[in-house]
Amino acid sequence: MNTLNHFDTSQLELLHRGKVRDSYRAPSGERLIVVTDRLSAFDSVLETPVAHKGAVLNGLAAFWFDKTRHIIPNHVISLLDPNVTLAKEAEPIRVEMVVRNYLTGSMLRGYQQGQRTFSGVTVPDGLTKHQQFPEPIVTPTTKEESDREITPENLVAEGWVSAELYEKMRVKSLELFNFASQWMAERGIILVDTKYEFGLLDGELILIDEIHTPDSSRFWSAKDYARNPEAVEQMDKEYVRQWLIANKQDGQYPRALTPEVSAEATRRYLDIYERITGAPLPTGDEATAGGDVQARLVGNLVRAGIMKDA
Repeated sequence: MNTLNHFDTSQLELLHRGKVRDSYRAPSGERLIVVTDRLSAFDSVLETPVAHKGAVLNGLAAFWFDKTRHIIPNHVISLLDPNVTLAKEAEPIRVEMVVRNYLTGSMLRGYQQGQRTFSGVTVPDGLTKHQQFPEPIVTPTTKEESDREITPENLVAEGWVSAELYEKMRVKSLELFNFASQWMAERGIILVDTKYEFGLLDGELILIDEIHTPDSSRFWSAKDYARNPEAVEQMDKEYVRQWLIANKQDGQYPRALTPEVSAEATRRYLDIYERITGAPLPTGDEATAGGDVQARLVGNLVRAGIMKDA
């Protein structure tokens, strides 16, 4: 088995099973985050896992958490496996800080329908598809069953955050975005938009969840954008979304990917990892486990003292 679709163990307490990540309580009391190869699109998890996707997400997040420690501390303790992070247990702040630098995605769709104010930020008339803003903007959403746009004032009024805490999150979000934008620009990549999630640890604001991954961010090739801004192709899981749209039948998206589409998705995830970090993805020595990702993962957790050898 060269993909990790699910990780189940009776040895550890399951804290949360998300669309892509599963969280367990480590014996030390910390949080063990297992990033699977599941792929979520249009609010559902596809039946076909994408090989190496979890390791790409986990590895890229770790890369960026390390690169941005000078801006804000984060929850990472260590990587125990290409797919597993041991993290500090923080109190999550139920707000997503979405930073945008181009008119695209859901914001573009709203703009084309006449919307001009987004989470309290007003943009002018006359903007074109994929046009860059004069400077990045922050458009927060709540973290609920269905995330919703909300103004900073309403975040405070509804009790999600204090005004002081929101301002800290806003400033740090822009610092993180600007730092990563410069890093990626030097490598021919445009960081179009992304989201940040924060938590509190002993009263201190820290960065949690993931950062600057293909699942939490939108990337474009700078060369493609310069050639034709309105037709630029995303360097993330948009490829899979577009395939699902093209193969929709009777109002339903396919539940599974073809082997060819899954392989191309893998190639794209591996490519963006190498382009950002400058090195190929280190997936560990799977040969000793017969190519079985789960066997490798369990072996690493046993060696780390997290699990007992069954």
